[in-house]
Amino acid sequence: MSDTRVLDALLESGVARGELVALALDPGIGLAVATATRSWAVASADPCGAVALVERGIGPRWVLWSNDTAVTLARAGVRVARAFDLACAHRILEGTWAADPARVWAAANGLDADTLPSVAPPDLFSSGDDDDDADEPVRRDGHLRPEWAGGAWRASPERLRRWSALAQHAAAAQIAALGAIADRPAALATARAESAVELLCAEMTVDGLPMDRVVAEGIVAGFVGPRPRDEAAAAEERARRDAAVLRHATPGFEVDLRSSTQVRAMLRRLGIDVVDTRAARLRELEDTHPIVRELLAWRRAERVATTYGYAWLDEHLGADGRFRGSWSGSDGAAGRMTASGGLHNMPAEFRPAVVAEPGHVFVRADLGQVEPRVLAAVSHDAVLARATLQGDLYAAVAAELGVDRATAKVAVLGAMYGQTTGHGADALRRMRRAYPVAMDYLDRAEHAAAAGRDLRTYGGRLVRFGPPPPRDDGTPEPRASVAARGRYGRNAVVQGAAAELFKRWAVTLRARGADLGAQIVLCLHDELLVHTPLEQAAPVASLLDSCLQDAAERWSPGTPTRFVADVSVVARWSDAKDASAPPDRRPATGAP
Repeated sequence: MSDTRVLDALLESGVARGELVALALDPGIGLAVATATRSWAVASADPCGAVALVERGIGPRWVLWSNDTAVTLARAGVRVARAFDLACAHRILEGTWAADPARVWAAANGLDADTLPSVAPPDLFSSGDDDDDADEPVRRDGHLRPEWAGGAWRASPERLRRWSALAQHAAAAQIAALGAIADRPAALATARAESAVELLCAEMTVDGLPMDRVVAEGIVAGFVGPRPRDEAAAAEERARRDAAVLRHATPGFEVDLRSSTQVRAMLRRLGIDVVDTRAARLRELEDTHPIVRELLAWRRAERVATTYGYAWLDEHLGADGRFRGSWSGSDGAAGRMTASGGLHNMPAEFRPAVVAEPGHVFVRADLGQVEPRVLAAVSHDAVLARATLQGDLYAAVAAELGVDRATAKVAVLGAMYGQTTGHGADALRRMRRAYPVAMDYLDRAEHAAAAGRDLRTYGGRLVRFGPPPPRDDGTPEPRASVAARGRYGRNAVVQGAAAELFKRWAVTLRARGADLGAQIVLCLHDELLVHTPLEQAAPVASLLDSCLQDAAERWSPGTPTRFVADVSVVARWSDAKDASAPPDRRPATGAP
């Protein structure tokens, strides 16, 4: 039976649903919790079970140092609804990826991160002033003791208690800092929502993506041949793949296909002069010589052999048919979700291997034309917002600008990515007349970034630029570097806001789809893949749209902008409907 002592203590203290309760947990020791006024520690053989009791009995907002605790809970089968993740909030406030406890504590307490202490062996010049009490988590200079920050808080229930109390203190400081961000009143709501994203990331890390090993290995074999018996067999297979390309090369000319310099020299000998050997460049020349087509095929096979081959499957695909990588709610820049193990870069050829388990299907949803719709919302451009009411935003923009749809799309994307020349340049000038509010929003972001001033996304995430370092020769920064920084800032305010909306959508579904058995197994850019029982496919598909509308309203209250998603129900990922077409031109949702 799970230990009720923590639940009883919190109930006696009058802790209400949604109230902050900091948690420190070690499966081998027990757990500790802290409120704004008190803290408790309990030695327990089942600390995760004790958390589950509190979750069911009270449902607090758990303060966590990072999603490592959420992963521990998820592995024990415990899913909590709310969190305030200190590392997540730190990344929003500070615009940095590094969010270890020492840095989180320093920032929350106004300490200089450059003075962070580190563990070092004593020497003749050590004063010993900071080594007087190893049981004290905070040094005399205010920084966390590095041993504690490195994990010494796990040593005893009493240390767990101190650690939870420190988390509660840091959370209060972060909440105050979030509330003080000028012109970003939603920053605290963003931190809460993105803390829920970290819970989702922990669950996806533990649950994994359903994948059929036989199909996956068959795909690998199609590129690189059967699984080699040993390294000698693997070398023979590499030589065979190389030979398919080299048979078209100049006789007697030796070349290492893994060297771009040597590949360029090989192509020059055949009259093909290229500035680089990127795939996009080679595809433009595919019909000029047979070697180009063979080289492209070789590169696809080489990518599978070296990155997405048998070893990749062996490392990440479990015996339970789930492919696993570690998920994070932020890439540390504009705030997009990321995953290790190739989950975010998996070649499209492997999608047929992503197969729903028996009795289940995937409900797949993809946001349509999300970035220009987000631009309409965050800039408060009423004219562009009217265009979002159409199923195909680009068609509406084309009518407004008096150009064809393809040109309108180039102009809209060019506006967000800072492209001012080439195809669509005239339409871009027309956009300035038609949508001056949206264009001014982008221009201000570009000018601030170009000048080295930090930006914040619509939800309050800091995007750091900072003034460029002075050049040794005293010359000004190259104009190309300034322009590139400006273009990045122009796009970051849109991509960052789009990431915030997407993640708000995902966690809304996480909260409301649990009773339907809806399990989010993949978040890829603007796409959700939800594993769900077959009989719940239609309700989950409907829920995805209602969750999107609710998430948009919570993210940007009162926005007239319309957001749309293409939703389909499929047995395997590769069966999803074509998401490249405008929403009003895509096939209707269907059953597998």
